Amino acid sequence: MLSPAVENLVAQLSRLPGVGSRTAHRLAFHLLQRPKDEALALSAAIEEVKERVRFCDECGNLTEEERCAICRDARRDHTLICVVEQPVDLISVERTSEYRGLYHVLGGALSPLDGVEPEHLRIDELLGRVERNGVQEVVLATNPNMTGEATAAYLADRLRGRVRVTRLASGLPVGGDLEYADEVTLGRALDRPAGDGMTTVGYEAVPAVEGDAAAAPGNTLVMKFGGTSVGDTQKIKGVARRLVAARAGRPAASSACCRRWATRPMS
Repeated sequence: MLSPAVENLVAQLSRLPGVGSRTAHRLAFHLLQRPKDEALALSAAIEEVKERVRFCDECGNLTEEERCAICRDARRDHTLICVVEQPVDLISVERTSEYRGLYHVLGGALSPLDGVEPEHLRIDELLGRVERNGVQEVVLATNPNMTGEATAAYLADRLRGRVRVTRLASGLPVGGDLEYADEVTLGRALDRPAGDGMTTVGYEAVPAVEGDAAAAPGNTLVMKFGGTSVGDTQKIKGVARRLVAARAGRPAASSACCRRWATRPMS
């Protein structure tokens, strides 16, 4: 019914995330109805961004230079790195105006079923930054889903003994209603020792891999609470242990999880 050129435009628009066939048709008809200069401006913008935008050599963020503006900013805390999956996650953290450290974009999350292994992510680059730049703390800000938690647990084991590793806390969203909160989220928000007040932040120890000296008592790596459900968390840690053990060429250990607490004033 449509000309080959229009069909090709619809097919290309359908490849965009969240754009189905009907939406692609509406977008195509909209572009056909707009003046020629507007349509060509969109085409020129797409061509320009593909030619000029690249990944930062240091952190993996989007930039037009070798290093992004955040990495070049001397006012930033260069001893603190926040690890995210994609550049869009970096933007979300920046919008809070609460974080003043550096970032590291992995480029995805571990997903063996989808063929995403550690070597496909920018993990070695992160380890190199920690070793050479005097980093004191790494904040794992991967998504609180199965792949994100597996990635966080894997990174925590790789960073064990090198630097302090923390995880984004989980709890109730601002403006949310208790009535609609699920049991796991509400339980995480309430899970704190009595008497410490509302400035207390919960930390969860990362399960150790057999043979890891850092797993000894008193030298336990800590992570802020984050994740899906208690059952999923155990599965996630099992997957992470197997990934680390496979990379190191040793069997995975089934270690128990212990906890400790720390406080941080709320701003």
